[in-house]
Order: sequence, then structure tokens, then C-alpha cells
Amino acid sequence: MAPVPTWTLQHRMFMNGTSMSSPCACGGVALLLSAMKAEHLPVSPYSVREALENTCIPVGGSPEDKLSAGQGLMQVDKAYDYIQKLHAVPSVRYQIKITQSGKSAPTSRGIYLREADFCQRSTEWTVKVEPKFHDDASNLEQLVPFEECIKLHSTGEGVVKAPEYLLLTHNGRDFNIIVDPTTLSDGLHYYEVYALDCKSPWRGPLFRIPITITKPQAVKSRPPLTVFKGMSFVPGHIERKFVEVPTGATWVEVTMKTSGFSTARRFFIDSVQISPLQRPIKWESVATFSSPSSKSFSFAVEGGRTMELAIAQFWSSGVGSHDTTSVDFEIEFHGISINKQEIILDGSEAPVRVDAEALLLLENLAPAAVLNKVRIPYRPVDSKLSTLSAERDQLPSGKQTLALLLTYKFKFEEGAEIKPYIPLLNNRIYDNKFEAQFYMISDTNKRVYAMGDVYPETAKLPKGEYTLQLYLRHDNVQYLEKMKQLVIFIEKKLDEKESIQLSFYTQPDGPVIGNSSFKSSVLIPGAKEAFYVAPPAKDKLPKGVAAGSVLVGAISYGKVSFGVNNEGKNPEKNPVSYSVSYIVPPTPIDVDKGKGSSSTCTKSVAEQLEEEIRDAKIRVLSNIKQSTDEGRSDWKKLSISLKSEYPKYTPLLAKILEALISQNNFEDKIHHYEEIVGAADEVIESIDTDELAKYFSIKSDPEEEGAEKTKKKMDTTRDQLADALYQKGLALAEIELLKGKKVVDKEDAKAVEGSSTQPDLFEENFKELQKWVGVKSSQYGTIFVIRERREGRLGTALKVLSDMIQEDGSPPKKKFYDLKISLLEEIGWAHLVSYEKQWMSVRFPPSLPLF
Repeated sequence: MAPVPTWTLQHRMFMNGTSMSSPCACGGVALLLSAMKAEHLPVSPYSVREALENTCIPVGGSPEDKLSAGQGLMQVDKAYDYIQKLHAVPSVRYQIKITQSGKSAPTSRGIYLREADFCQRSTEWTVKVEPKFHDDASNLEQLVPFEECIKLHSTGEGVVKAPEYLLLTHNGRDFNIIVDPTTLSDGLHYYEVYALDCKSPWRGPLFRIPITITKPQAVKSRPPLTVFKGMSFVPGHIERKFVEVPTGATWVEVTMKTSGFSTARRFFIDSVQISPLQRPIKWESVATFSSPSSKSFSFAVEGGRTMELAIAQFWSSGVGSHDTTSVDFEIEFHGISINKQEIILDGSEAPVRVDAEALLLLENLAPAAVLNKVRIPYRPVDSKLSTLSAERDQLPSGKQTLALLLTYKFKFEEGAEIKPYIPLLNNRIYDNKFEAQFYMISDTNKRVYAMGDVYPETAKLPKGEYTLQLYLRHDNVQYLEKMKQLVIFIEKKLDEKESIQLSFYTQPDGPVIGNSSFKSSVLIPGAKEAFYVAPPAKDKLPKGVAAGSVLVGAISYGKVSFGVNNEGKNPEKNPVSYSVSYIVPPTPIDVDKGKGSSSTCTKSVAEQLEEEIRDAKIRVLSNIKQSTDEGRSDWKKLSISLKSEYPKYTPLLAKILEALISQNNFEDKIHHYEEIVGAADEVIESIDTDELAKYFSIKSDPEEEGAEKTKKKMDTTRDQLADALYQKGLALAEIELLKGKKVVDKEDAKAVEGSSTQPDLFEENFKELQKWVGVKSSQYGTIFVIRERREGRLGTALKVLSDMIQEDGSPPKKKFYDLKISLLEEIGWAHLVSYEKQWMSVRFPPSLPLF
């Protein structure tokens, strides 16, 4: 029991692990530092560590206790007495570097013999001890006079042999250690070579050289099987077993059988293998037994390496019971060795050959592969290199830390589950030269949807446009300069219907011919069998996947003897799966495209040339920036010139309307909206609405020659008409709001002069728009909301607006919520107005958070 922070909403609770040990150790160190400062004793991290380690009370006597509890239980009072006696001794840190004799790398701080090869012979190790003084230490007063006569002790003379004495000066000294584990039994063994000061043996060890030996148990039976019977467990007890995984094994099948208890038991099972230059191969699981029974597990292993298996009964499991749990643990090794750890399909029609072999026992070869994700490459659209604060981000050497901020843009037409992937940086921490790497994904409203670091996680995003910012830090500007065009992948998970199951063949021509498919076979130990992984058919590729994207997934080769058979649909559920990828090639050229149109084209070369020139002029008009007075003047002159040249060409008039709508630096609002109304009228007048209505009223035959081209043209024309009517309606509503009265057409007003009714231009425009599109959709619904509001039907307007917000599916649009708040204010629902305004800062943050 211990006091806990107030945010736990409890006064006391059970807590264990580093959550409790870390604050306890920190509190003890704080007491020591406080006392040293009060007594004016020199404060040094080296002396504090030496005092704590050499005054601890050991916890247990087994190697496991030494490795888990270190030197033991901290004694603050004895450590303080030790420091008082130590103040006259020079404060020195002893740096230890150990290499195997005859090798220059790698260096380590101890000796760790884990693999079976090292445990079957004696090895010699070179130890370099180098005293390290404070940076401002005097050469004449501290470094040159430094000399210590050291006596070396080994805790296991029969296994670890070291010199008896060592004369250490400030330059350091080398000596050799011989480790001979050949006589040891299987399991964990721990020894130390520690150094004592011959003149002041009361100080205890000046430095320690840890020697850890995990001698694995060999598996000699055939089939390869290891059984640990009758292991007894009580709450908190841990059993560690070390097994040499046979060469050729790729997965294990484990059966855990429990007995001897009456209440539920909870166990943690962990497996760890260490491979050079990669993260440890780790598997873990939690098993709960409500009654004596058995459970089965399977997980991947690497053949030829030691597997550490840890089985622990949870510390609070079965505390109220005095029953001892008995556990039998059976491990059976399986394996299918292959010649390729990763299958890469290069986008061609050629399959990839795979050679499979079973080295241990008969195995069922049943390959299964699926491509269920797509990685889309992106380069940054912007990069900013900056110098960080000198107060916080300056290294002790004086080097200044720099930051590189890369910005990427991407868009989804529908919701997706994505994960950013940076091949150069991801999944590496300690061997990564870039100390900090963070990313942040936000939408156009600056709302953050995902954050992450070196281990990216998946995030669900609605359809819309997004920005990913990647933040890197380093003190070398040249390294960061090289990262300015860093390629990242956005990994998108494919729906089940879009996932591609790959096929297998016995012949390399199988994918083309279509026969000789491969399903499964039985591998005989020592005999290889080959098959071919075929690329996916081009018509099976997901829609919208561009050339250069990479489809990725998993491939497996074997099956476990228990569990649910997923019929090869998801190889990732098998204990061992490997990566498979397919580089999307360029889309095939449609040789039939354009044949029909070229044969029926009646336009002369001069007419075609005139059309090309016209379209080029319109592109130039669209590219003119109107951010300056000069740009606006040039755009206006060119638009007038083009309108006089092509007065009834709808695409030109639609582009002019689009440019007017995008303008935001105008002074006379009424005049600006009147210009939009005029431009919209020009678009409307340029379209033959009778012909358009006639086309959509008659069902056309899609098989007719030119039907697809005609349909595309008519759809585009209808969209241009609807957009012009929509923008005209919005502009009319803004003019009404600014003038405070309804807008009427001057000619219509004269025609009905003296009449009691006046024509309503907005209403006429709305009814015309209603003929062509659904006015309640999210694209055109704003005009419907405005109309209902004009007619005083505020409730209907609010309902339609709420439906538009929910059905849109993309990131929220600020104009919708502003309109919603104004409707609520007009209705008089102050509490909802307050609620929506508070949420506005969440939906539309003013800026992105800092990294």
C-alpha cells in the first residue's frame, strides 16, 4: 500500500514496478544531496552512486535476483555515513570498455554469453578501465598524481579468471578475463569481477564487471520437443527457461497445462530472442485459468538462437488462496525454411520463385498471401530549417540543436484508416542519429487527428484534405539539409473487398497460361520444393492507385496444428508471416481510345487549332494571380477581351465566375456581389436549357457511338448551370442582407408596376436551381437553408443544416457552423449558442499545437 496522486481518486492503492521504485530511489537520492549540501560536502554523481551501491542490502541470492534487483535495497543512512568518509577521496568515474580478444568491435560494459556456441568453449575478453575526471580537473593536481593499487576479485574462480592486482593511473589500463562456461549446468548464471582499493578496502567495489551466462538447454529429441514438468507457482513467482532453438525452426507450438488450484490464476508468458543489429524477437501473452485446464499458443522463433522463456504468476493472482499451482509446459518446434525473407513483385508479369525446405520434421506447405495495404509516396511541399532556443536546446559542448519541419499534403476521397511510414527513420531509437522525430496530421481547419513518433500508429481519417508535419532535430545542419526532400509513405488499409489474394504456380509461365496452380504439399526433411508467387491481375488492382505506389501485405507458408483455419485469407494470423509487396506499374495504354472519335471527327485542322488556342488563353486567364492590383487589372482586361472574342463559350464564363468568387480583397461588397450575379447570368444565358432538359428527360443508350462523350459533356454543362444558379442565389442573399430589402429585377419591376406583388429574384433563381439538382444536399444545401430562413421557417432551416453537417463526412466546414450559430441566435436558444461557440475552438483551432 502506498499514497498515490490525487488524480487516481483514491487515497491509497496497490502499485508495483518502476511506478514505485523510481520515485522511491529519487527520494533517497534527494535526501543524500540535501545532506551533502547542508554539510558543504562536494556533490558528485559518481560518489553518490558509489555510496548507494556499496551500502545496499542484497535482495535474494539467486542470479535472477541480482539481475532484477541490482545491488539490493537502498540504505540512505548508511550511504550518508559512507559519503562523509569519502569526501577526501578524488571523485572519479571508472569507464569500462570490453571487447572480445582479437576483435575491435563491438564494445560493451559487461560480458554476456547467451548463444550455445559461446557456452561450449572458453573465451578471452579484453577489459579497458579508464578513470574519468571532471572537465575542469587540474592536470598537475589531480590527473598526474592519480594512482590506485587495485585488487581484483572474481565471484566464480572456476568459471571467470582475472588478474589478481592492477595498478591504475589516469591513462587507464587494460587486462584480460577468461570465461569458461563448459562445466556449467543449463540455465542462468551470474558472476562479477570487482575491484577493491588496496589502501582503502572499506570503500567496497570501485567498479564491477558483470558476467552473465545463459546456457541454453539443447533439444536433441526427434521430433524436436521440450517439456518442463511440475513447475510450482505462487503469487509473484517467475520461472525462466533457456532453450536452444534447433536450426531450421521458424515457429513453436506451446501447450500450457495447469492443476492444483481452486480459484482463478493469471499468468504472464514471455519469449525473447536477441539477434544482432535488430530489435529483439519478442512474444508475450496473458493466460487466465478459471479452473485447471490447458491452453495452446504459437509464435515465431529464429533457429540457432537461444530462446528465453519466462512464465510468471501475477503477483496478486491467488493471494487469498494457499494452493500452489502446478504447471506443465510443452514446446514443440516446427519450421519451413525459405530462400527469400521478403517477396518483392516488381510490377512486371514475371512471378517470383520461392524455395521451401523443412529441416526438422514433416511439414504441410500451404502458402497464403494477401495484399491488404497500399503505400502512397509523397515528397514535402515545404521545408523549414530553424535554430532552436539557446537556453534549452544547446548541448554541453556548445553545439546548437537545429530543427527541420517538413510539410506534406494528401487527400482522400473517402474515409480511410492510414499510417505514415518513413523507411529511413521508423522503428529505430538507440541506433538512430536523429534524437527527435515527431509527426502530426491535421485537416484544413487545423484540427489534429493523429500524432506519433518513431513508432507510428494507425489513425482513422474522414474524407478530405490533410497536412502531415514531420519534425526532425539534429546539431549538424548538413544532415538536416539532406533530409529536405525526404520521401514518406502514407499506408492506407484496403477494404476486405479491395484486398488481393495472390496465386501460386508450379511453373514460371503459370500466371500467363493459367494452369499448373499450386495449393499445398508435404515437405520431407532435407528435400526442397519450389513454387512461384504470381503478381496480381491488373484488373484486380484497387481503383485510384497511381503508378509508383506499393501494395503491401503478408505471406505465410505453414499452418499450426491447432486453432481456427482461416483458409489462407489472412496470413498475418499465422505464427510466422513475411512481407510481400507489389510495385504498381504505369497504367496500360488504351489503344482503342480515340479510334471512334477520330473516325467521326468532322472538324478541320484550322478549327481544331482555333480550339487549342482558345483553351490555352483560358488557361492563362486561370493562372493569373489576383493578389495584387496589377494582377487584378491584367485579369480584368484579359477576361473582357476573351468574353468579346468568345461571348457564348460556357467554360470561359464559368472560369470567370469562379475567379470572381475566389476574390477576397474588395472594398465595395454590394458591387462585388452584383458582379457575381452578372457573371452567373452570363453562364446561365450561354447554356441551352431546353436541349439540356431534353437530354436528361430521355434515357440514352450507353452502347451508342459517342454516347459516353455526350453524357460527359451534358453532365459538365449541368454542373456549370447548377453552380452558376447556386452562386447567384448566394450573392443575391448577401445583397439583400447588405441592403436590408429584397432584390428585384428592374425590367420585371417595371412590368408589374402598380401591382400589389413584386417579383422575388432570389425565389425565382431558387426554383430554377431546384429543377436541376437536389437542393438539400451538402453541396447546394446552403441555399435551401437561406431560403427557409427568409421565409421564417427557422426550425426547418436548422434541421436541414444539421443533416448537411452529419452527412458531409469530410472535416467540418466553418461556414456551416457559423450559419448554425446565427440560426440558434435568431431562434433564441442561448444555451445552445453558448455550447456551439465553446466547441468552435475545438473544431476550428486558431493554430496547430507545438511539437
